[in-house]
Amino acid sequence: MYMAQNWKDYELIDTGAGDKLERWGDVVLRRPDPQIIWPIADESGPWRETAGHYHRSSSGGGSWTWKKQLPERWTISYEDKLKFYIKPTSFKHTGLFPEQAANWSWMMDKIQNAGRPIQVLNLFAYTGGATVASAYAGASVVHVDAAKGMVQWAKENIQLSGLSDRPVRFITDDVFKFVQREQRRGNKYDAIIMDPPSYGRGPNGETWKLESSLYPFLESCMQILSDNPLFLLINSYTTGISPTVLSNMLEMTMKPRYGGKISAGEIGLPITRSELTLPCGILGRWESN
Repeated sequence: MYMAQNWKDYELIDTGAGDKLERWGDVVLRRPDPQIIWPIADESGPWRETAGHYHRSSSGGGSWTWKKQLPERWTISYEDKLKFYIKPTSFKHTGLFPEQAANWSWMMDKIQNAGRPIQVLNLFAYTGGATVASAYAGASVVHVDAAKGMVQWAKENIQLSGLSDRPVRFITDDVFKFVQREQRRGNKYDAIIMDPPSYGRGPNGETWKLESSLYPFLESCMQILSDNPLFLLINSYTTGISPTVLSNMLEMTMKPRYGGKISAGEIGLPITRSELTLPCGILGRWESN
């Protein structure tokens, strides 16, 4: 298990009954999580002090109920280095996946100790957690996501972190077509980060299903890696996919060409009140020796 343990502004306070209780700065929110199939051990204290509670609808989606008036968005920081805007959305998310801090620390260390300029490509890049981390560590970054609003949010996170002068390109585009164009242009990257969805549709009706699409997409991404790559990271939140699957894919693609080291596992968050761990997805990493 890869744990995101260095947070001060975020805390997973407790879990139970399909919900997680989280502190984002000074704001406590209650949100659903399908993996929490155990009961709440003690519903006193912080469970009664939530500012907002997201309720799932039996027909799909859901909505927030608010006990306190909150600003439209607020700021949290990670290790006093990376800053992010938090904004509860209509689809339960807040604009940040705090468990990914385990990856941010790893990639910052890799970039800072590379001893050479590093060009990072962040695909399905959302609001730019990995983009902010890579830019802070000194890399040049290309950030690609198909959602215009998410790309704008990522730009604002870069500005918030005081990194506006760093070489970061923000691109709103279909990720698959972007990678194909980069192949034709002959552009290369020293590190690639990807967080592909379980299912999606392209602008012309193309269907993405992780189980059938990830391997050929990984092969496409290998065509735009430099001759001396630093790392390749795959994140996945797709239910039913094992970390071993990601490890096997990297063994079949990256290892024969580049050697290096492969690691894979679950990624998670510590739960303060119970001292348990909440699994939050999986990752597969390839890194150079």
